[in-house]
Amino acid sequence: MDINSSTLAPAADTETVKMEHDFSEECNVKIPESEKLAREGNLTKAIDELVALEKQTRTNGDMISTGRILVAIVKFCYEAKNWTALNENINLFAKRRGQLKGAVVKMVQEAQTYIDQLPKKEQYELIDALRGVTEGKIYVEVERARLTYKLAKMREEEGDIALAGTILQELQVETYGSMERREKVELILEQMRYCLAKNDYIRTQIISKKINVKFFEDESTHDLKLKFYNSMVEMDQHEGNYLNICRHFRAILTTPRVQKVESEKKNYTQCAVLYLLLSPYGNEQSDLLHRMLEDKSLEQLPTYKTLLELFKNQELINWKDLCEMYETELKTGTGATAVFDESEFGVKRWKTFKDRVVEHNIRIMAKYYTRVSLSRMSELLDLSKEEVETCLCRMIVGTTVVGRIDRPSGIVSFLSSKDPSESLNDWAHNLSKLMSLISRTTHLINKEEMVHKHLLGGNKPSTSKTSVAPPTVEPTAMEVDN
Repeated sequence: MDINSSTLAPAADTETVKMEHDFSEECNVKIPESEKLAREGNLTKAIDELVALEKQTRTNGDMISTGRILVAIVKFCYEAKNWTALNENINLFAKRRGQLKGAVVKMVQEAQTYIDQLPKKEQYELIDALRGVTEGKIYVEVERARLTYKLAKMREEEGDIALAGTILQELQVETYGSMERREKVELILEQMRYCLAKNDYIRTQIISKKINVKFFEDESTHDLKLKFYNSMVEMDQHEGNYLNICRHFRAILTTPRVQKVESEKKNYTQCAVLYLLLSPYGNEQSDLLHRMLEDKSLEQLPTYKTLLELFKNQELINWKDLCEMYETELKTGTGATAVFDESEFGVKRWKTFKDRVVEHNIRIMAKYYTRVSLSRMSELLDLSKEEVETCLCRMIVGTTVVGRIDRPSGIVSFLSSKDPSESLNDWAHNLSKLMSLISRTTHLINKEEMVHKHLLGGNKPSTSKTSVAPPTVEPTAMEVDN
């Protein structure tokens, strides 16, 4: 980004001052006269001629004429190559009492255009002078940001990345109301780049939150979108956050300019698939895996589609067979070299890939077994008992599977995993059912007691003197025969 690229338009925050007198005619006369003196070598006299007029224009609120005078003075100093006078006059006129903001903006913008034409030492001095007069002034915040970025680039060219990053980090460009959004994002991306160069990943993450990704929906910002997501990939590479890296590559794939280049599209798709497989198992990872399988672009990459299907299927994956079929392509294929290369991180990612295959196999075992021996698991996973136990313990602690290990007997018991809220709902339902049963039982007991009391009350002997006929007794079979 070129600090000279914008223009010498006054900032939007300039105050409105009532002009009491228009000094345009006086300036039209005095400025050419002073310019003639400056070219003849009388720089001091030329400046003195304008100083008196500057006081009149300033006190009478003529911002346009004041700006013309200040621009003329710094121009005279530059043309005379008197760098000391240039810096002194910038400081002097910016600090004049009641100085008009619009005039200061014009002077600073004019002086900015001289930086690249000065010797290296004088460049630093001019930048320091301009940054000094713009410090803490909202109406020149954009100019200060550009000067600061220019200074950071100069330090970077000298090889001092740490100092360059420190200089640029002092800018809070997200708060600048007069700066265009694109320029803000460019400066924030530069801050991220310097932080990554210094291996300051925590600050990089903080700075990245200042950018709203909706800004990249406009096609004119897609160059910045690619730069942003590549920086995010570099940051998450260090943190080992593979699922986020997969998301970043998928975001890059949505860029039209990437879709138009077949090689780039293929490259980013391969990386997205591999980083998804490197991600720990979870709801988000599983959902993303199923959605990626529906992507038609994978039809052109059968190897990577097959890998996704292997992790989707409820079957064991044989590591040796997988290596025989895919290792060469994964480590040497186009696009995948950035994932499983020969670097330290590439070797680490290959080991992580093997761990993900083992974890997938253990999850499948947990679905089909309730009890299994460590020796049998070791045989199925093609690992030693110690490695199986280590991986299993890690998965149980991470609640990926639910189980217990009986170390003396070498037996693993897998339990049905249930969500805590589900268990609580079951307990509440069972408790309600128990209380209903108790209430019904109590009701039935009371009912039986009432019935028995009623029956006992109806069979009591009568106390009346009325004669009662004896009950008729039916003769038995023996009596009939006799």
